[in-house]
Amino acid sequence: MKQIEVQILQQSYLLACPDGHESRLLEAVERVDTAMTRIRDAGKVRARERIAVLAALNLAFEIADREAADLASAAQLRSAPANVTEPLIDDAPDGPAREQRLQQLLLRLDQALGEDGRLL
Repeated sequence: MKQIEVQILQQSYLLACPDGHESRLLEAVERVDTAMTRIRDAGKVRARERIAVLAALNLAFEIADREAADLASAAQLRSAPANVTEPLIDDAPDGPAREQRLQQLLLRLDQALGEDGRLL
C-alpha cells in the first residue's frame, strides 16, 4: 500500500492507495477538489464540512444518473432483435456510414458479452 499526499480545497491529506491505482486516486481527488472549489466559489457556502457534503451529494447524483442511463441502454439492447440479418462486414467505404456500422457492431458485442464483460 502506497501513501500519497494530495491537496483538496487547499488542505493537505495523506491517503493510502493500493499499488497501481495511483492515477485513479489522483483523478478522484481532482474531481472532488473541482466539485468543492465550484461550490466554494459560488459564494453561498463557506464551511468546509458543508462544502464537502454538497460536493459528495453532487458527485453521487452524477453517478446515479450514469448508472440509470447504463441500465436503460442495457435494457434497450436486451429488447433488440437477436437475429439480425445484416452482414457483420461490408464493403462500404470509410466514412460516417462505416463508423455507424462499427458502433452497431460494438453494441452487439457488448450485448453478447453481458453484464460482466465475459462471453462465458
